[in-house]
Parts: sequence; structure tokens; C-alpha cells
Amino acid sequence: MNWKDELKKNITGIDDLIREAGLSEEDACRLQPILRQFPMSIPSYYFSLIDWNDPDDPVRKMAVPSPEELDLHGTFDPSNEASNTVIQGIQHKYGPTALILSTQRCAMYCRHCFRKRLVGLEAKKESVESPQAAADYVKAHPEITNVLISGGDSFLNSNKVIREYLELFSGMDQLDLIRFGTRVPVVFPQRIYEDRELLDMLEEYNEKKQIYLVTQFDHPREITPESIRAVKELIRRGIVVRNQTVLMRGVNDSVKVLSELLRGLTVIGVVPYYIFQCRPVAGLAHRFQVPLMEGAKIVDEARYGQNGQGKSMRFVMSHYSGKIEIVGIADGTQLVMKYHNAKDPADRNRLFMIEPEPDQCWLD
Repeated sequence: MNWKDELKKNITGIDDLIREAGLSEEDACRLQPILRQFPMSIPSYYFSLIDWNDPDDPVRKMAVPSPEELDLHGTFDPSNEASNTVIQGIQHKYGPTALILSTQRCAMYCRHCFRKRLVGLEAKKESVESPQAAADYVKAHPEITNVLISGGDSFLNSNKVIREYLELFSGMDQLDLIRFGTRVPVVFPQRIYEDRELLDMLEEYNEKKQIYLVTQFDHPREITPESIRAVKELIRRGIVVRNQTVLMRGVNDSVKVLSELLRGLTVIGVVPYYIFQCRPVAGLAHRFQVPLMEGAKIVDEARYGQNGQGKSMRFVMSHYSGKIEIVGIADGTQLVMKYHNAKDPADRNRLFMIEPEPDQCWLD
């Protein structure tokens, strides 16, 4: 399989939905205004996971546009990434970590994406100019001990570009590890298990510098024979695979579903890492956000039934002021919060408590 040719078959337009999903012309055309602002692109594999007989199908909610996206309540940059951008495509919010936006393309444009402002929109270019530009910045900042190559989706880069990143960063003594942020194992796993060149390259460079792959399984239905095969191929080559889940209304906001997801991940060797509070992004805040107190209860109960690996994840929000863990509920009405990373040195490791309103989903 040529993965680039395969992606050309993605579901991208109104006619595709009418033909492949059986949507009426009227229902499909209601989505046209959304597609002009937020592109749709769904790999055939992931599209096949949708149960079209279920109007509340969670996979459909993550992949197919909804008229609710026209509600632009919120902001396009809730974590204020612009303020952390040091040069085009590189964010340096916390001293030890450089975040590299390597591309604006994804195998699938998730409807809950917190970078909807740029993904798939080349006219609003925010990705880095070149791997060398990223490497030059990292070299000039010895406090950086790890890089996160993200996007978009880092595995939508060509193998040539991925190799260039690996060659540049694997030789830097200052770096402890290299991370790739990609949802490809979930939405387009064939890109991994059918690409021997990619796998051999990852194995080769993993011998020089430990590689971590951070992916995003959000629902148990995404754990399929195909996604398991992709994960196993990575693990077989020494790649550490970790998972970040977004807590979403109508997708995984139940103890049963979240528990099943966490357990399913540990079974296949993926370490649950973070559960993210959904950000108040314009176009999805009212659609996907779960109130903070409700979310804390769901996560606590889902964690309770896990083994040690499943219990290791943290419920966090990526706030403009830092990465804040939602530690748990105190006295039934308050949430205990803790900064794990902070822009302001005075906030580092700070514990604090809030008493959220019943419908409060974020910190102002």
C-alpha cells in the first residue's frame, strides 16, 4: 500500500457522505457551511467503524461534522499557544520541552481538535519551516531535554522528513528522548503496519535515542485488530506507546466506557498517560465539554477499577497558565487542583482549590 494514495480515497465532501453513508441530500447539505470553515477528511478504515444506524454513534461524532460546530462560543486558541510560539512552528512553554508543529495535515480531521484554527488550512500556516530550523532552535537552548514532534499529525510527514528529524535529534546529547504526537495508530493504522521502511527507521533510531509515541484512543471501539497490530509493531521495535484521551460529552463521558477504554489500552501495551479536559475551542465547546465536577467524578470512578498501569493516568487541563491536574473532589463541592507545569514560576507545583459552578467546564 502507498499510504499517500490511500489517503486520496478519504471521505472529504458532501457527495462522499451521500454516497458512502446514505445521508439525504438535505442532511448532507446542512454540513456545507461547516466544511467551508473546518475541513472534513476521514480515512476509509476509520469511516468503516461508524454505526450509521446509531444517531449517537461516538465514532461518528469524532469524525463527521455536525451543525453544532457552527456555535462558535469559545476561542480558537484557548491555551494561548500564540504566546508560547518562539519562531514559526515551535512552542516553548516549559523549559525542558520544545513542541514542534511539523505539519498542518492529519490523516483525519477530528471534530474535537483543539487546533481547528490551523489543521488542514494551509493558508493559515503555523507549521515549522524545516526540521533544521527546529534543530537550530533546540541547540541554542540547552535547557531543552525533550522534543515533541506534533502537528497536525507528525506521521503525515513523509518518511524522508521523519528521518531528517530523527537524524538531527538523535545526535543531540542534551536530549533524553524524542516524542512523536500522532493519531495514525487509531485512525489510519495501515500507515504503520504496512510501511516497513517507517518501522525499520524507527527501530534504527530508537537504538540511538529513546522514542516515545503519544497517540489518542478516545473510545473502546477504536481498539480494533488493525490498531492493535499497529501498536504491537511499534512496541516490538522498542517504541514506548502512551495515550492521551480527551474527555468528551457523548463519546466517553461514562464510567463504563472510560473504564473499558483504560483497561483495553493496558491489555495491548499502551500506557494511559493523560485524560484531558476538553478545551473551550470555538465550534466544539458546547458540543463536547463535560463540566469539571462531573468529569472528576467520572475519571475517579473509572480509575478505581483499574490495575496499577491504568491508575497511572492523570486528569488534566492544558490551561494557558500551565498544565493543571484535576486531582479530585474534596468535601463534595470543591476540586483540588495542582500545577504540574506553569508559565509563571510562582505557580510551579502549586496546589489550590476551586468550587466550580455546576456547568463550569474551564478556568477563566
